[in-house]
Amino acid sequence: MTPWITPLLLTCLICMGPTQAEFFTSIGQMTDLIYAEKDLVQSLKAYIQEEESKLAKIKSWAEMMESLTIKSTSDPEGYLAHPVNAYKLVKRLNTEWLKLENLVLEDATKGFIANLTIQRQFFPNEEDETGAAKALMRLQDTYKLDPETISRGEFPGTKYRSVLTVEDCFGMGKTAYNDGDYYHTVLWMEQALKQHDRGDEATITKVEILDYLSYAVFQLGDIHRAMELTRRLISLDPSHERAGSNMQYFEKLLENEKEEKAFSETSNTTEPTTYSGIYERPQDYLPEREIYEGLCRGEGVKMTPRRQKRLFCRYHSGNRNPHLLIAPFKEEDEWDSPHIVRYYDVLSDEEIEKIKELAKPKLARATVRDPKTGVLTVANYRVSKSSWLEEEDDLVVAKVNRRMEHITGLTVKTAELLQVANYGMGGQYEPHFDFSRVILNKIFLGDVVVIIFGMMQ
Repeated sequence: MTPWITPLLLTCLICMGPTQAEFFTSIGQMTDLIYAEKDLVQSLKAYIQEEESKLAKIKSWAEMMESLTIKSTSDPEGYLAHPVNAYKLVKRLNTEWLKLENLVLEDATKGFIANLTIQRQFFPNEEDETGAAKALMRLQDTYKLDPETISRGEFPGTKYRSVLTVEDCFGMGKTAYNDGDYYHTVLWMEQALKQHDRGDEATITKVEILDYLSYAVFQLGDIHRAMELTRRLISLDPSHERAGSNMQYFEKLLENEKEEKAFSETSNTTEPTTYSGIYERPQDYLPEREIYEGLCRGEGVKMTPRRQKRLFCRYHSGNRNPHLLIAPFKEEDEWDSPHIVRYYDVLSDEEIEKIKELAKPKLARATVRDPKTGVLTVANYRVSKSSWLEEEDDLVVAKVNRRMEHITGLTVKTAELLQVANYGMGGQYEPHFDFSRVILNKIFLGDVVVIIFGMMQ
């Protein structure tokens, strides 16, 4: 592991135990879902085995009785003339058929249902599913991946491969639609339709997909294509009431568009916008988005060979700190201006595991301070969980703090607590200041100026 050390702050990736919400904000927490699902599968297999065993007994009984009844019905009086047969017939109908009835009515689902009920309280909720879908879209945008690539599970750098079904793609599109995000709605509904058209197995109908797709395309301003998609919908379901109404509305809009175009030609005004089925991603509130997403893709500022020659690896002794003279830290220059360095082998594997163990029960959704109210709140631009460890929690925390002091030459007495963070699926913290900004409020009291220092994250 290569920890990234900044003055008075250590960030580690950790695993965490189950809580009741926001699984998508923590990969560590999502790993617990893997084991929960494994437990459910084992419980389900036990139920199936029990059902199969019960059915085997019933089948054996049925085969035996079929053979017996063939013989008895071929000569009922001759069969009953044997006193043992008469006794066994009475016994079967009075006792053994009752046992069979009880066997058939026996509920083999009790164990599985009980386990499922217990586990369900730790399952992800609607917010988690929405958050996970948005995380996939965030990765899609950041790394410029098309829906087909994602659907095939072709993520660069991943070990395993998993594909999206028609229902999965439809669910992605529906999540975007419910959020008013028609750009991603179109991308994912088109992918769902594409997979449906090529024969992928699906329970979602083309009519359902086209219903969302045509409206989302219309919302992006492409009336011609919205009308084309609506025509296809109506050809599949002529009685679709909403599609019929939309068709009339689109025709009216197109008629108005023709009139405006005729007017613009006589007035030499600008031509109306045309579309080719490809729509641009809408601009959002963050001016730095293109820059920081480019950096995520490895684009942007490049180190020149001349500057690269000024970067070195060395042993760091903290300005001849007595504690580091015998065991200095490995230090590597990452960047020259501003000067950024990386330290290696700062923590042992045992210390890392202990910190993860301490942080696990304390993990909570990371918050930001609302600039208007000053209240800490969660935000979509910070998707992670974090916890804070004090020296009183364990000796390892105190040891790590001392180590930070030796490396930085600073003191933890005026620093934040040791922070442990775990980023979830598509986790991020958009561009921000990683230090508290000082607010200076000047209060004039006669000839005296009082400066109040306030801290804002």
